[in-house]
Amino acid sequence: MRVLVQGKPVDSYPALPPEAERGSPRRITEVGEEVLRRSCREVTEFGTPELNALIDDMFLTMYIAEGAGLAANQVDVDLRLFVYDCPDDHGVRHIGHIINPVLDQPAPADRLLIEEAEGCLSVPGARMDVPRTDHTVVRGVDKDGNPLVIEGTGYFARCLQHEADHLSGHLYIDRLSKRDRKDALRQMADLHEEVLARRAEKAAELGHQLQP
Repeated sequence: MRVLVQGKPVDSYPALPPEAERGSPRRITEVGEEVLRRSCREVTEFGTPELNALIDDMFLTMYIAEGAGLAANQVDVDLRLFVYDCPDDHGVRHIGHIINPVLDQPAPADRLLIEEAEGCLSVPGARMDVPRTDHTVVRGVDKDGNPLVIEGTGYFARCLQHEADHLSGHLYIDRLSKRDRKDALRQMADLHEEVLARRAEKAAELGHQLQP
């Protein structure tokens, strides 16, 4: 499998990245919590131990929850930052983080919307079809303030758009009809305990204990 780290190809990469090895698990916020509903603040200080630790913690938390991406407000930190480990439709694995991201979407005339199932770690257990453009570019910086341009297609483009939405205070269920949103919340209620139990098992496998 081809692997891109921070948008650049590498020869190989471990299944569990070094960031996750260094991290500590954090509680994932859920729909209904205020932090998920406000626009996150720009990151203004780079290369700090606190920022580096947050990224490490987010990577580990994402793996424990078996997600493809995780935004900072999903661990109760209102900063414009997300991490990802996500395949595209060509089987390429994309791994990295991006700070202060700005989406550069195709012009409406060039936009191809694909409707596919989408889930969210903050709406545990629910999956619903959501239309997203099949190609996107995200511009931002890395943890040291260096510029980044990350391009995504297919499922990875969906991931980038989903995480960018989080940082603006939006969840994927906001893009659903009222009826479908109720369906998603019903799925979450039915599967909530099962999903949290699976996360606790995954954390234990990695040598961690989740906080209630």
